[in-house]
Parts: sequence; structure tokens; C-alpha cells
Amino acid sequence: MPVSSPSPTSPKSGVIEASAPFPADSAIQTLGDVVRYHGKHRPEALATWQEGRSTSYRELDARASRIAQALIAHGLGKGDRVVFVGKNSDSYYELLFGCAKAGVVLVPASWRLAVAELSYILNDCRAPIVFTDRFCADTVVQIGAIAQTVIAMDRAMDGWLTFADWRDAHPADDPKTTLVPDDIGLQLYTSGTAGRPKGAQISHANLNWACLGPHSLGEAWAQWADGDVSLVALPMSHISGTGWGYMGYYFGVLNVILSEFEPSAALAAIARHRVTKLLVVPAALRFMLAHPDVETTDFSSLRHLVYGASPIPLDLLRQAIKIVGCDFCQLYGLTETTGPIVTLPPEDHDPAGTPRMRSAGRPYPNVELRIRKAGGALATTREIGEIETRSPYNVRGYWNLPEATAAAWTTDGWLKTGDAGYIDEDGYVFIQDRISEMIVSGGENIYPAEVESAIFGHPDVADVAVIGVPDRKWGEAVKALVVLNPGRQIDAASIIAFARQNLAAFKAPKSVDFIDSLPRNPSGKIMRRVLRAPYWEGRDRQIN
Repeated sequence: MPVSSPSPTSPKSGVIEASAPFPADSAIQTLGDVVRYHGKHRPEALATWQEGRSTSYRELDARASRIAQALIAHGLGKGDRVVFVGKNSDSYYELLFGCAKAGVVLVPASWRLAVAELSYILNDCRAPIVFTDRFCADTVVQIGAIAQTVIAMDRAMDGWLTFADWRDAHPADDPKTTLVPDDIGLQLYTSGTAGRPKGAQISHANLNWACLGPHSLGEAWAQWADGDVSLVALPMSHISGTGWGYMGYYFGVLNVILSEFEPSAALAAIARHRVTKLLVVPAALRFMLAHPDVETTDFSSLRHLVYGASPIPLDLLRQAIKIVGCDFCQLYGLTETTGPIVTLPPEDHDPAGTPRMRSAGRPYPNVELRIRKAGGALATTREIGEIETRSPYNVRGYWNLPEATAAAWTTDGWLKTGDAGYIDEDGYVFIQDRISEMIVSGGENIYPAEVESAIFGHPDVADVAVIGVPDRKWGEAVKALVVLNPGRQIDAASIIAFARQNLAAFKAPKSVDFIDSLPRNPSGKIMRRVLRAPYWEGRDRQIN
């Protein structure tokens, strides 16, 4: 199955180089091969558990074949799209593997989408079938007849086929559609924070590399063995949710699925199913550790807690190590890189705090990274610029958007991430912020994440976001929006003084507002555009 890969070279002039072809000797070449392989080699092993329902790998393989036959009978074939809109579901993965066996591309959409947003996705990918659940039925009804067929995933609904009846009306004969690893297997729409969302086309090879790459590191957190249990709680409309779940199936372990992240449900699942691996975002981890059930939860089975979307605040790491007691690993990546391409391993998580803990870590094998400065020149060590990457994890461009694809990828395959950062002498990648969220104050470039990191260590601060606001003198000024720990009171001057202990004066916040909570998207990232809006209201431009 997985094969070893060469490690990237040491950084040279701010560039990390690596390369590798897709391993032709792997037993798994496409998504459908996952259930074929495990259906044959561990047929009675449990693949999935959700809300009392359990499915073996033999059953999952057979159901995927029935779904493939149903799609083919509907007239769908290689390259056609279908949409799933709903909460996390064991049926979603049946659908993912069934689509793969037929060569059909699955497009998962968030159950939180408004009618206009979902309508755009359906029109854009031209899906003739929509699979939905009870949480999204009203939204799908309002869309009308954009899709020819609607299939109800979890209960009977007037006028709609039910998923089980639709699936089981067809034989469990594997159609064995001819596919190659570079064919598209999944299409995920970006969040659309700037303009319309874009459909990132993810190939079978992309998803399989997302499993092979970390495994080839040889580090304990990325190894999977019989008896491992993975908790899948992040949204499947994001690469973090679908990708983490797919990794568990790829390695043939039990995947415990939560319909959505909820602290008490996550704690109960960890203890009941003896979960060994878990992927969360730091905000979700904070909610989990603040829940009263944490005091009685048995964490002894949990070996690795993997997190992404942002670095972990030092106080949260200390609390988590004390309560959970497992190894921690940070991941960095994008939808356009099929998820993680950089990792900060457990040995770099020091509760005493080290400079490396502010980094995202080092790249996977086969990942090339470089930093390009604003003028176009390549950066040297520790020079800040836009992070660019080239690897077998990079997706196959945007669906029906050649101009957007050409703008994001260079002609020789480098992806412009839109993230600002630098590479240090040891090859560690430090993310400063999104290029578009950079604050320009008095001609100086300031990255919110750097300021947030300086404020996070304050003992009274529970959460913080930093934005740029209009300033007559400097163009933009740094503002911190702070959530205090329960029962604490503090003035803005104390926050500013604390930040200045670790930052140049021009980077420290000029003002502080205290708020109850920070708006975050489903993947846990701070929605700075929402926070900025009141301060820039009425202005023609969002820069000054």
C-alpha cells in the first residue's frame, strides 16, 4: 500500500524543493479502490459508525457498487457532477465511493448555505441529482427545478426518492468504470470570501497523495494500524472534513462520524468508541475543554490530536496537554492543495513555548515551497512574501474558470496560495496572514496573525482577532478585538502594553474593542471581513 517518498531538501534561498510521480505500484489508484481493497482484505471489519448504525467494509463496498449502478442507470457517467447538501453522514461516504466507481464527481455543499448560494453551485456544476437531508430540505425546495432529481438521504419526503430505496433497487455488481488517478473525483467550492465561490477540482491522485504523503513521513501521528478509531467531526463540505474521513477509510480503520461538531457529543464519542485520532480546529478544542463533561471523560485511548486552521494558543496547549495528555500535531494547507501540505509534529509542541510553535511546521515529502516578494523576486531566508507551492497535492484547477485558474497557477505548476509568510533556516514555514488581510500602516506591512500571537499569551485573553481600520494619519491602524476569559475585566491599555513586549511599536494595536465572541466559518477560521465591515462602512474602498 503506502510507499516511502524522498524528503524535501534543506531550504536554499527561501525555497524548499521536492518531487515525485504517483506510485503506480500502490494497491489504491482511485477512490473506488479503497472499498474494493478493504472489502476484500478486511470484509467484516467495521468501516463506519454513526448514531447506532454500523457498516462493515464488505457492506460499504457493496453499497458503493449499488450506488454506481444507480447513477449509471440514471444516465450519468465519467465527469458528470452530483451534489450532496447536508450535515455529516455515513451515507455521504457511501455516495463518495459509489460516485467514484461510476466515474461521477461528487460535490458536497454546506448545509448552512442560503438559497442563492446553493443555487449558484447547482447551476455552476450542472448537477442533475441533488442528495439532501432533513436539515436542508426547505432550502432545496426553494431552489425549485434546478436539479432533475432530488433524493432524500435520511427520511421519506413527499415526492422524493429515499436514498436507501434508490440505492438498493440496483445490483451490487461493481461496474469497474475505467479511470486513471488524474481523473477528477471530488469538487469542493471555496468559501467565496472574495467574489463567487470557485469549484476546486480534486483528482483521485490528489486525495490518495493526501494519505500517502503524511504516512511516508514515518512519524507516529501519521501511522494507522488495526484498532485505530478516527473521529470525523469537521464539515464534509470542507477538505478538512472529507479529507480526514477519507484518510481513515484509506487505511481501513473505523470512522466514527458526528453529524456536526458539538462538544458533548465529541467527548462522549471519544470515550465510548475509544477514539485514537481526532482532527479539530483550536476553537473547537477550546469549546470541548470548557464543557463540564470534560472532567469525567476518559481520554486514555486518544493518542494523537491533530488540528488546523490556525496555530494553537500556548495557554490552550497547556490546558489540553494537562487534560487530554496525548500528542498534538498542527497541519497547514488549502482546499487547492487537497488539505495539509505542512506539519508541525508533536516534538515541536513545547508547553514552555518556543519560536517554532509559532510556525506551521515543515512541508511533507514531495512538496515544494517558495516565497515570492511583492516585486516578483524570490525571497531569501526569513524574508516575507507570498507562499507558493508545487506538489502532487495541488488540485487540477477551478471548474469552468480558466482565467481564475491561470491567475492562481503559474505555467510551470506553482500555486499562489494567497498566504504571506517566510521560511527559516531549518525549513520551518511561518504563516503571517492572508495577503488580502495585510494591514498597511504608515507604509509598513503588518500581518494580523503576528499581532494576534503576541496578544494570545495574555492571561485574561480567551480569543483575539486583529484588523486594520481607517486612520487619518497612518492610512490604517491596528485594532484588536478581544474576547476575555469569563469573569475577567481589563482595560485596553493593558492589552496594548502586553503586545508591545513582543512587537515593534508600529505593529502593536492602537486600539482595543472587547466583544463576546469572534465570528468564524465552519472550518474555524476568523471571518475578518465581518469584523472589518462596521469600521469601513460607507467607504468606496476597503483600504485607506
